[in-house]
Amino acid sequence: MTGFADSLLYIDGALRPGGQGRMYDNVAPTAGRPVGRAADAGAEDMEAAIAAARRAFDESDWAHDHAVRMQWMDRLQARLADLIPAYRERISAETGATLAVVDSVGLAVPVEMMKWTIDLARNYRFERDIGISTTMGVPSRRLVFKEAAGVVGAITPWNMPVQINLAKLTAALAAGCTVVLKPAPDTPWSAMMIGEAAAAIGLPRGVLNVVTSADKSALGEQLVRDPRVDVISFTGSTAVGKRIMAAASATLKRVFLELGGKSANIVLDDAQFPDALYGAMTVCFHAGQGCSLPTRILLPRARYEEAVAIIRQMYEAMPFGDPANPQQFMGPVVSKAQFERVAGYIKLGQDEGARLVTGGVAEGMDGYYIRPTLFADVTNDMRIAQEEIFGPVLVAIPHDGDDDAVRIANDSVYGLGGAVQSSDPDRALAVARRIRTGSLNINSANMFGADAPFGGYKQSGIGREMGVEGFEEYLETKTVAVEAQGA
Repeated sequence: MTGFADSLLYIDGALRPGGQGRMYDNVAPTAGRPVGRAADAGAEDMEAAIAAARRAFDESDWAHDHAVRMQWMDRLQARLADLIPAYRERISAETGATLAVVDSVGLAVPVEMMKWTIDLARNYRFERDIGISTTMGVPSRRLVFKEAAGVVGAITPWNMPVQINLAKLTAALAAGCTVVLKPAPDTPWSAMMIGEAAAAIGLPRGVLNVVTSADKSALGEQLVRDPRVDVISFTGSTAVGKRIMAAASATLKRVFLELGGKSANIVLDDAQFPDALYGAMTVCFHAGQGCSLPTRILLPRARYEEAVAIIRQMYEAMPFGDPANPQQFMGPVVSKAQFERVAGYIKLGQDEGARLVTGGVAEGMDGYYIRPTLFADVTNDMRIAQEEIFGPVLVAIPHDGDDDAVRIANDSVYGLGGAVQSSDPDRALAVARRIRTGSLNINSANMFGADAPFGGYKQSGIGREMGVEGFEEYLETKTVAVEAQGA
């Protein structure tokens, strides 16, 4: 794998090095070796980014000139589309995503999806008249205004970075907010692609700032605690989300959290095999590094061993390896730390008494590869059934009918995604309505899209990303009363 050019920071309208000229290695998970470097920001760089975003919101017309803002958003989207060929291999190299993933939801699709959100903002009703009231004795006409919430701190993960970065930034910028983006240390280029595009089109100073750093927590905490930041939009683990929520409480800033999951794929007893089991393959999508992937499969007890045998065949036939190979379905996990985490959970599952049907660490390969892994004889109280592993690991749990399946699916601190498989769509929908999660897919359907709100119940998060609901996360509501003449 060839090396790539160094990336810089993007602060106050300019590409620039870190304050002390620091750089850090960007390590490719395919071989565990650096493939380039990124600017390593310090506290002084984050301070400059926050100050620039605050100044741009308070002193420029960005939040108020809707027509001009939409023109800039169109230009940003178009420039990002132009950059796709140049960044295709870079994104694959730093994330370990296969080129098939990069050519879809890993890069190309999120850039295209920006258009929907921009059009939503272009046509959004930022003002409405709710009529005249005499409740307090004075005829008053009430006007409701939707206004940009202010400076947004966006803190994003490494698993699907371009999609998550753009889901946050497009909605926030289109709503009239200014943004400081702090990406995960593992995926700086997926963020700096956006900074490079902004610099190329001459986006107004301070509107967007991108701050990359090798530090996993200090700059994010600085962003969360700063009183000049009005909104924190975070995607990542539930543990970190809890810390962010606690830190943000000091200034009572608005917090959006899209957190972990342990989603259930419920296979009902009328489901047709093997078609109903193809959903087990999604657990290996991007090496299982997806928060809403259905990593628990609930199988009818009478057909349990039949289903396990079919899934085993699927997993053992699944290709995995070099992401640059277009034939590969699955690449490595993102880092050595993540590799060790997943390997630790595989050992834990065996220690808990689950049956390792197939999979485990891929021996004899360079890089951070985990084979598609299936555990059987799992009970829902095991840690491998309750904790988010974030790797290509599926646990198979038997159920004794619809009510039991619903009980098991809901027996989780999480509530992000899920699926239901049945020959009867009405029956599947009835079960889906009972599952306490933010999204579900029935049979081969998929809810993902720019217009579909995404988020979780319980400890899977607060608020929604994408869709109208996601756009409105970046708006405040103001009600103004004026005297009603002649009423």
